[in-house]
Amino acid sequence: MNKERIKTFLLDFQKKKLSNVRKRELTLGNTLKIQTIIGARRTGKTYLLYNKILELEERGVSRNRMIYLNFENPIIDDVSYKEIKDIIELHWQIFPEIINKKFFLFIDEPQVIDKWESAIRSIYDDFNISIFLTGSSSRLLSKEIATSLRGRSLTTVLLPLSFNEFLSFKNFSFDLNKLNTPNKVKIKKYFDEFLQFGSYPEIVLEDDNNEKIKIAKDYFDLTVYKDIIDRYNIKNTNLIKLLIDLIISSCSKEFSINKHFLDLKSRGLKLAKNTLYEYFSALEDSFFVFPLKRFYHSKKSENLSIPKVYLGDVGFLNLFSLDNFGQRFENIIFLDILRKKNKNHLLKINYWRSDRGGEVDFVLSQGGKVKTAIQACFNLNDPDTKKREIKGLQMCMEELKLKEGIIITNDFEAEEKIKDKKIKFIPAWKWLLLDSNDF
Repeated sequence: MNKERIKTFLLDFQKKKLSNVRKRELTLGNTLKIQTIIGARRTGKTYLLYNKILELEERGVSRNRMIYLNFENPIIDDVSYKEIKDIIELHWQIFPEIINKKFFLFIDEPQVIDKWESAIRSIYDDFNISIFLTGSSSRLLSKEIATSLRGRSLTTVLLPLSFNEFLSFKNFSFDLNKLNTPNKVKIKKYFDEFLQFGSYPEIVLEDDNNEKIKIAKDYFDLTVYKDIIDRYNIKNTNLIKLLIDLIISSCSKEFSINKHFLDLKSRGLKLAKNTLYEYFSALEDSFFVFPLKRFYHSKKSENLSIPKVYLGDVGFLNLFSLDNFGQRFENIIFLDILRKKNKNHLLKINYWRSDRGGEVDFVLSQGGKVKTAIQACFNLNDPDTKKREIKGLQMCMEELKLKEGIIITNDFEAEEKIKDKKIKFIPAWKWLLLDSNDF
């Protein structure tokens, strides 16, 4: 370890101005546990750390009680896990007045250091310290953290911006309970952009549509080549590209790996079924795809069910010329429910299907009790479509003994009583702005 270089790195952080830091709905609390934020690259994990640093400074904590390390920075990329403690001791040499005070350690991308978890465990156990970690999808995944830190860590997934955050990044303020016509028109216009281009922070802040797509392409390449192919040492790049194409085209639909394996094999492709499962798992670990299991009362049946698949951001669909707004629409509702799950970790999400043909997009349950059944339908103008959506919801409500159901629409709002069941029709832009306790 080059001490002079590390010393310069530590001092540079003390003078660093954290500008253009926008607040997110997800915040880092004051728990004694190690707080870990994981998610795809470019979702804003580093800026969450910056937000916490600024919050601490507002509370009167001096910057010299904080250490920030980004192990993807070339200045410190040769540090070994044993030297992380040496960095803390070097910081104390620079600022001896804080030796007996609690301090705060912020680390971006610790997984690039071999045996990083040993250092973090030791520091956590030996010092009066709060630790905050962020990891991209490339290596620091929730299941790895759970194993490495053995119950010492609380882990949260950071997704791209919610619609509320999207509007905040657009500097658009409003009162949902006092919306006038001009503001409602603006919100609907922004919702169209949200649906079309997704919500990665950099893309949201970009005004030019062509540049938005270019940025999405860069992110996609980074996700596929850096966070998947490199991590898993994938040799058959053509196969994983083909798998991605299949997932994209199946967005918001059931996705049977076994079925696709048989189809590819019938086309003359040489591949092992396990390889296809491994590649799908890699895409899932990298937050590119989220599988959603079918609802069953039996956990075993649920685990064996064929999942529906959703993308980590709908902006990637622009790279594949997929203009099916129904699929986009359902995908953003799914991601919003995942964000609501961040606020209620006990919330469980499934889709529901009857053997008699009815289907409901999302069933939310908690503690084994079903709370809500939700349909996501972009366009209800066709009477047959409306009838089908209501029928599926009714069947689900009957089976799961629910008195109310929700149909999220593009812009239709109403409430209907059908027999003894109440169905609420809620515009998506309004649903996305509701608090998780409002449904």
